[in-house]
Amino acid sequence: MSHGTETNPSEFDAYVESYEDACSRGLRLSGEGRDYFARKRVEYTAAQCPDHSRVRSILDFGCGLGHTVPHLRASFSGVRILGVDSSSRAIEAAEKQYGGPEVAFRCGPAGSAPPVDLVYCNGVLHHVEPPARPDVVRQIYESLNPGGWFALWENNPWNPGTRIVMRRIPFDRDAVILSYPEAQRLLRSAGFEVAGTRFYFYFPALFRPLRKLEPLLDRIPLGAQYCVLARRPVSPA
Repeated sequence: MSHGTETNPSEFDAYVESYEDACSRGLRLSGEGRDYFARKRVEYTAAQCPDHSRVRSILDFGCGLGHTVPHLRASFSGVRILGVDSSSRAIEAAEKQYGGPEVAFRCGPAGSAPPVDLVYCNGVLHHVEPPARPDVVRQIYESLNPGGWFALWENNPWNPGTRIVMRRIPFDRDAVILSYPEAQRLLRSAGFEVAGTRFYFYFPALFRPLRKLEPLLDRIPLGAQYCVLARRPVSPA
C-alpha cells in the first residue's frame, strides 16, 4: 500500500525505515501485501484512463518510497516518470532504488515540475488538512497538460475494513479520511471535469475466488478504495 507524504514531512521521515513493517501490520487482515494493491491500482488506472497508450509523462504525486514506479512503467510503456514528495528521506530512498534515465524523484510541490499527461496520486489527501486540500488539488491541476488526466486514489470511509486497516497503521490513525462525494467536489472546484468514480478491493485473499465478481461491483461505493478519474479541460471554461 503506497502512502503519500505531502504534509508534515518530518513525521513521515521517521517512518522510512519502518514503512514496510507498518504496512504489513495494517494489511495483514487482507491477506495481501502492499505490492498487490500497488499493481492492481495502476492496472485499474490504465484500464479506466481513455487513450492511456498516449500517456508519455506521469507525475506520481506523494510518491513516498517510489514503490509504484515499476507498476507505472509496466502499464504505461515508454513513459517518463517523476515522483514528488515532501519527505526528503523518502525521496532519497526512492531515487536509490528506482531512479534511472526515465525515472526521477524530487522533493517539493507538484507545480515545481514540467506539465505531464497523467498525475497518479494514492493515499495522499487524507494526510492533508482539509483547509489545505483545495490548494494541493489546484497544484495538481496546474501540473497537468490541457487534456491531461488525474487519477485520485483514496481510502473509502464507507468500508469498515478500510477503517480497521488504517487504525493498525501508525501514520494513518489520525488521518482525516474523505468520501468520494467530497473528493469529487474538491476536484470540480479546482476546475477538473470528473469523468467517473470506481470502487475496488471488495474481497480479501480468503475470498479470492469471488474477486472475479469485482468488475461487476465497481460502481457500488463499498470497495476498500475508490478512484476518481478527472481531466483538465483542453480549453478553460
